[in-house]
Amino acid sequence: MKRKLPAPLEAYFDAVNRGDVDGMLEPFAAHAVVKDEGRTRTGRRAVREWIEEVTEKYHPSFKAEEVADESGATIVTGLVSGTFGSPVRLRYAFKLHASEIIHLEIS
Repeated sequence: MKRKLPAPLEAYFDAVNRGDVDGMLEPFAAHAVVKDEGRTRTGRRAVREWIEEVTEKYHPSFKAEEVADESGATIVTGLVSGTFGSPVRLRYAFKLHASEIIHLEIS
């Protein structure tokens, strides 16, 4: 990985790897939007529910491989392992504003 993760993304992925729901939620803005597994969740309550669901269901861990900027988003590609057919390579497209995550789309 050549480029360093922005601080909110580093905090998010560190919390993912610890299974820390509060830590994962912390960098998200109050009005954040998350798109994952064909669903869209809006606002901190919905984002928390998504984090809790994914953590309980998959117990994920993440290893960043590449960080790039693309069309106003920070794209983080990496290997995700957990209680599913893993590892899989996923693409996380983050949009940040004022050091907060305002949008995340996982594909």
